[in-house]
Formats: sequence, structure tokens, C-alpha cells
Amino acid sequence: MGEQPEERPDPPSRAMRPVEGAADPDLHPRFWEAQLEAARRGSLAWGLAAFFLGYGGYYLFVLVLTAVRPERQGGFDPTAPPSTGPLLLLAFAPNVLLGLVPAVFSWWRGRGLRADFGIVPKRRDWKVGVACGLTALIGSWLLTLVIIAVSGPPPETDLARLMQGERTVWLFLFALFAFLGAPLTEELLMRGALWGALEHYRLPRYAILVLTSLIFALIHQEVWRTPVLFVGGLAIGAARMITGRVATSMIAHATNNFLPALLLFAVAR
Repeated sequence: MGEQPEERPDPPSRAMRPVEGAADPDLHPRFWEAQLEAARRGSLAWGLAAFFLGYGGYYLFVLVLTAVRPERQGGFDPTAPPSTGPLLLLAFAPNVLLGLVPAVFSWWRGRGLRADFGIVPKRRDWKVGVACGLTALIGSWLLTLVIIAVSGPPPETDLARLMQGERTVWLFLFALFAFLGAPLTEELLMRGALWGALEHYRLPRYAILVLTSLIFALIHQEVWRTPVLFVGGLAIGAARMITGRVATSMIAHATNNFLPALLLFAVAR
């Protein structure tokens, strides 16, 4: 019998490579971490269904609130909450569906929030997230000044009038949700389900960044702030693009929202 050829072990999967895998020439020198995360995560082909059902449920909830509050002319605006009591929190009730639907899809069709979205932050997520969040905050503020200089001050909203009201526990909860709750739900929808689905269909990463930032700006339905939200969305999305984890964009989003939420509560009398 001839000598059997020596069996060579299979090379380790890229999904299991440690951080030192950044030296792999097949990985992008800047986005190697996101590529490894994508390999570990697998397919999020169900992300588009989660996105459309999540936003559809949000919009349906808004319509229901409009129907039960016919005294409001022009319909219910989730960014312009009522001014008193627990009704304040109704402003964010539709927002909950934005994150709940992707979470249900992840538990049902995927591998859970931690595996599908990278929702548990690592030390690096804090560094990248805070840096991108500050960039979003400063960039949005500068663009706001430019828009005001060109077109004048923004139209007054119920949210601006809310800041002139009383400082209550309900207002505190409202500000807390703006700081922590909205980044969680919106990021699960935008940089979680939608980003993961577009990544599954192999869109270029920069195209995904621009597209998700544009949709992020448009779904807020605030015409005057659309360019500002788009710029902020680019910086927040960059956090997701760098690490491949939604936890990073959540931290960036919360960092961006912290100062406005603090001012909302602090300015009230």
C-alpha cells in the first residue's frame, strides 16, 4: 500500500479568528472589526421585513392616537407630546414598536439580540460610540446655526413650548426616554434590522451608511431638521460601520441625545 498523504487541518474560520485577524490581507484595514462581526452574525435577510413591519406598526399606532385625539389639528405628532401628566409618555409609545418588532424577529428568525445585533457593548464600543456621538452633536449644532443664518429661526414646536412648562416627574421620564429609550428602539430598527438586511444583499458599506442616514432623517418627519438629522445620522451610522455592532451606534445616539434631553429638563421651570 502506498503512503497516505498527510491530512492538513482545515484553516480556522474567519468568524472565529481573534482580534489579531486584523492582519489578514483579505480584511479591510479600517473595517476589519465590522467584517469579523458580520461573519459571526450570519444572514439578516429577515431584516427588511422587520424594518417595514416595525415602521408600519409605528405609523399605525400614530394613526390610532390621531383618531382618539381628534382635537389636535393636523394629527398626532410623536415629536410634539402633550404638555401635562402621564400623557407625555404617549409621545414615545409608537416609538417602542420601532425596536420591539426587530427584537421579536431576532428571537423568532435569528439568533437573539446579542448575536444578531451585537447589543451588549464592549469597551471599544464606548470609545467609538462617544466619539461618534460627540461628532454628531457638534456637526448637527453647527449645521443648525448655518440653517438659521440662511433661512431664519425654526418654527416653534410643542416640544419647545414643553421646555417652558413645569419641571415634573413626567417631564423627567420623557427626557430619560429621549436619552436612553429612543436610541435603543431607533437603532434596533435602523442600524440593526435595516443595516443588517442591506449588508446581507451586499450593498457597499458607504451606500448603506448614506441610505440608512437618509431614512433615519425622513422618518422623524421634521422638515426643518431633516438636514440636521441626516448629518447626525451619518456620524451615528459611522459608529456602527466601524465596529459592526449596534451597541456602538446606540451609545453614539445616546451621546448625541444627552445634552438636548438634559436641557429639556433643566430649562423647564
